[in-house]
Amino acid sequence: MAEIRPFRAYRYDTNRVALKDVLTQPYDKITPEMQERYYAASPYNLIAIEKGKAAAGDTPENDVYTRAAAKVEEWIAAKILVQDGAPSVYVYAQDYRVPGTQTRRTRIGFIALGRVEDYSAGVVFPHERTLSAPKVDRIELLRHTRAQTGQLFMLYDDKSRKIETLLEDIARRNASIEMRDEFDVLHRLWPVPDADAIRRIETAMAPQKLVIADGHHRYETALNFRNENREKAMAKEERVEPNSSIVPAGDKNAAYEFAMMTFINTHSKGLTILPTHRLVRNLDGFDFERFRKSVGPYFDWYSYPFADAEERAASYAEFRRDFEGSNHGRRGIGVYSGPFFNPTRTTGAGPGAPAGANAFYLFLLRRDVDLELLLPDLSEGQRGLDVVLLHRVMLEKGLGITAEAVEAEKFISYEREMEKAIGAVDRGEAQMACLLKPVRVEQVTEIALGGGVLPQKSTDFYPKLLSGETIFRIEGRIDDRA
Repeated sequence: MAEIRPFRAYRYDTNRVALKDVLTQPYDKITPEMQERYYAASPYNLIAIEKGKAAAGDTPENDVYTRAAAKVEEWIAAKILVQDGAPSVYVYAQDYRVPGTQTRRTRIGFIALGRVEDYSAGVVFPHERTLSAPKVDRIELLRHTRAQTGQLFMLYDDKSRKIETLLEDIARRNASIEMRDEFDVLHRLWPVPDADAIRRIETAMAPQKLVIADGHHRYETALNFRNENREKAMAKEERVEPNSSIVPAGDKNAAYEFAMMTFINTHSKGLTILPTHRLVRNLDGFDFERFRKSVGPYFDWYSYPFADAEERAASYAEFRRDFEGSNHGRRGIGVYSGPFFNPTRTTGAGPGAPAGANAFYLFLLRRDVDLELLLPDLSEGQRGLDVVLLHRVMLEKGLGITAEAVEAEKFISYEREMEKAIGAVDRGEAQMACLLKPVRVEQVTEIALGGGVLPQKSTDFYPKLLSGETIFRIEGRIDDRA
């Protein structure tokens, strides 16, 4: 069962600082340019803790982790960060425009503590594999600061929308704490100390299975941190008197047994997953015509040619309409290859024109392809992913790019926006853009709950959860009735 607890969060005192000057995007989305901008915004910007700058003279006694820990203590002492007086859950809503459209949505969920569970317990399920380097960084930060500043994004399944209805009612009846971020997303927060509302949320969440949407590295960091602290508690118990004030080993209410999470319903009308497109780069001997023939046994293809800017706009619009349509139930992948490659083509833009020039392409999976036979090592749910078709069929069989090469990002890079992916090809920065439709949340949860994973960068849940909205200090015990 999913165990949810309220907590006394530390939050920025908005009488002392403006939230727009101190909150940040999640650490793994912060570019060097964003890091500089955050540092310039305020001496109390969370960047100093979330993703501090390394210095040439850093030592184990003075580095990004020790400086982050010092900032936590300094800002609490100066009352820049103030702890709430009562254990609360925090209703969290984000009003945003879906990128590339004029559609506006509101995603609403709540922030609380969730018990950290081993995957084998069957309560928390990942949907992608993790890499070792980010976990090394995050656990060092956690060891030093003993504070969680970023959110774990967890999905739960409530078709009746019982919890969401309660959250929306709270939001309607109370004033929110608001800020608008650099992506024009309006973030709103409502602390909820009401014991009855908290009990209703705890009860409704108890039977839930949770799927990690974002924050796999941070979740596994929390697991490792919990295990470290369990071992330390056991070692301390062997050396101190029984009536010592340390948290006893095996205490299920020890703070390190929990992590700060934001919970979002899979049936939320505000839930958006964006696609992440693939760019093929630096592939020796790349030949678009040869590629197209190589994938011929698996895909039918349709071209959308153009000869000038006016025709290009019309062809692109027609391509987008078909790409985003149903295609009579056939699965499709968009492809764009620029005018720089394969100088053997003699059609299209005229005699001697480069292959791949002046056309968008839509590759549709042939009806006679038996994916169970072609991809026997994958589950039915995994075979149903367009990104799997791209990696295992189009890239591997069409271009010889193996799974190992994809993992190493040897010939593949990623771009969220379709126009930017196409632009990278036009500028000669990539040989081909592979354009994908977004994964559906039902696919994510089905595969995760079945024990499977999706390829890396298959999902981009938008918008991101801001770091610093609430901060959880991992100290002592969690007592939800304190």
